[in-house]
Amino acid sequence: MAGKEERIPTGRVARTAKVGTVIGSQGARYAGTRAANVVRSKERATEQLDKRHLEAAERMVETLGTMKGAAMKIGQLASFIDTEFLPPEYRELYQEKLSALRTSAPPMSWSKVSKVLEQEWESPVEELFEQFDHEAIAAASIGQVHRAILPDGRVVAVKIQYPGVAQALRADMQNAGMILRLAKALPPGLDAKAAAEELKERVLEELDYEYEAQNQRTFARAYRGHPFIYVPDVISRLTTERVLVTEWVDGLGFEDIKELPQDRKDRFGEIVFRFCFGSIYHLQHFNADAHPGNYVLMLDGKVAFLDFGMTKQLDKEQIELEIAALEAVFDNDPDRLVEALHDLGFLRNPKRIDAERMMGHVKAVGGWYMEDRELTIDSELVMRAISAVTDPRSDFYDMMRRENVPANELMGRRMESGVLAVLGQLNATRNWYRIGREWWFAEEPASELGEQEWEFFESKGERRVRKFGARAG
Repeated sequence: MAGKEERIPTGRVARTAKVGTVIGSQGARYAGTRAANVVRSKERATEQLDKRHLEAAERMVETLGTMKGAAMKIGQLASFIDTEFLPPEYRELYQEKLSALRTSAPPMSWSKVSKVLEQEWESPVEELFEQFDHEAIAAASIGQVHRAILPDGRVVAVKIQYPGVAQALRADMQNAGMILRLAKALPPGLDAKAAAEELKERVLEELDYEYEAQNQRTFARAYRGHPFIYVPDVISRLTTERVLVTEWVDGLGFEDIKELPQDRKDRFGEIVFRFCFGSIYHLQHFNADAHPGNYVLMLDGKVAFLDFGMTKQLDKEQIELEIAALEAVFDNDPDRLVEALHDLGFLRNPKRIDAERMMGHVKAVGGWYMEDRELTIDSELVMRAISAVTDPRSDFYDMMRRENVPANELMGRRMESGVLAVLGQLNATRNWYRIGREWWFAEEPASELGEQEWEFFESKGERRVRKFGARAG
């Protein structure tokens, strides 16, 4: 059984065939069931469709899980963002099945783990650690995590890359368009070729754990001493291209966080929002992989952020253009919004765009942080926002076909959707707009956490002035 679990198909043809089989066979069986249902009773027809969808969901999880690599990353993404690739009545079923991919994958045996470690370190594991747990405590898309103790007593997390996953991931990236169609994650106006290049660059960066370590060190330095955000330190001397060693963090995972009283979930949601969005304005650098498995609520109330394999740096001009688009929305100026979106590269031919409808579309997608009121993010709000981008039944779908999502915006949109989905699972309530104005326009802190955060950044020499946009001083 272990041997079967650990083999990763690495060739492009083999991996295309494997995903293609899931799409093709389940599609054919679904169509066959629909045809047969014409002569069945309504109850019997529903029962058969339910059975087909359950089988399809289980098969998809099995296939994506054993493939690991990029295919599994798409499965993880689909598991907490409903991407409208399913009939509404089966959405919950698939979400339940796919959610398993967020935090689990078939484990790699200790014999394979130790072989990778000794190849990377050129020393036996026993010489480098006081203790090394042979059982993995977590599985990611391209590796798994073990708990260990260094000779000086420090507890660490050791992330080890699956053997063969580098070749598999490169094959996945050549198949990126097909795999993304499986999850229907692409908006209709996306330039697929440019997006595939951007995805390839970001995902292949994840293969190099030294690159991830560099990103993590950047964020750890920037947030060291922060009142409620924590980024674990990297143990550089033990980190290699295929092994990443970082400080261990104890605390509650997302499933436990969801069971907390609402006020604590609201606070947690605000911290996630401040870290994921705020990093854009404080660091011009953000973590694009905003899924719940990357968050730990520590005993002291801080939130630890893990996994920096997929980050994105932004230049000042891009941030200024995005704020200009936001200002147009806040000033209720549709023509200026269309102009700003054209400058950002979203619109090829702005003269053909109905500016009023475009304003409605932007508000449908991002209205949750564009309205000056306390707003609870619930599953219905998440669905409306995601549907406005992906659902062919959306009022804006025909207009989106004329849009162009620039490749360099892809990671930002992914992060934004991920954060929204996390907040939706928490039913988090805040005035997200007022928090945003702290960054966009250097306004007064909108909450107690905002006061603590600005005190921290000001102590590091960051002045609370408007840094981006035409009105910057």
